[in-house]
Amino acid sequence: MTHRGRDDAGPVNPVFITGGTGYLGRPLITALLERGFVVHALARPQSVRRLPTGAVHVVGNALDDTTFAAAIPPRATFVHLVGTPHPNPAKASEFRRVDLASIKAAVAAAIRTGVHHFIYVSVAHPAPVMHAYIAVREEGEALVRSSGIRATILRPWYILGPGHRWPYLLLAIYAVLRCIPATRQGAARLGLVTRQTMIAAIVSAIRTPGEGVRTMEVPEIRQAAA
Repeated sequence: MTHRGRDDAGPVNPVFITGGTGYLGRPLITALLERGFVVHALARPQSVRRLPTGAVHVVGNALDDTTFAAAIPPRATFVHLVGTPHPNPAKASEFRRVDLASIKAAVAAAIRTGVHHFIYVSVAHPAPVMHAYIAVREEGEALVRSSGIRATILRPWYILGPGHRWPYLLLAIYAVLRCIPATRQGAARLGLVTRQTMIAAIVSAIRTPGEGVRTMEVPEIRQAAA
């Protein structure tokens, strides 16, 4: 079934979101609903009440595709946002238990149900820290690429927003690094983006899926959100 947005976006497919109660998920769902998208959002039984009003609530376990695959609408855009909150090097085992297990389940469900477009929020790499986190995201990207599904992979480094503001202190350093030829490329790839920018970039990716598998680094994320 095809739905039409309210902002002259043309025909769009329904959207299925995992991680809909999280840092990106809730405001993304709200932004999509405001634009007339039909959004189906997965949540655990105890978290369903945290989903924005207007989304179609899907109760299930993001780590087990058998609990939610049947609820994915035909030809949906699948947005995978499940991840360990506030990742740090001490959470390496949690990255594999949650982040990796959830992307495995998401890709399995997407393949089984014939998803139209898969969107995966990964992380910029290589990077000087968080090796375990990046390794898991690289495995997730490989799963997405091998699925045969049209896909968009976004690679932010750090997403600024409520509760995630301390890196604002680094903005002056990034400005200097972008002026030095030897560090310019790395500074751009590992640049900081706001939550608002990420949401705008994901909405743009949903509306214009492209062909094959595309990767959006920080510069492309900013451009898509502009």
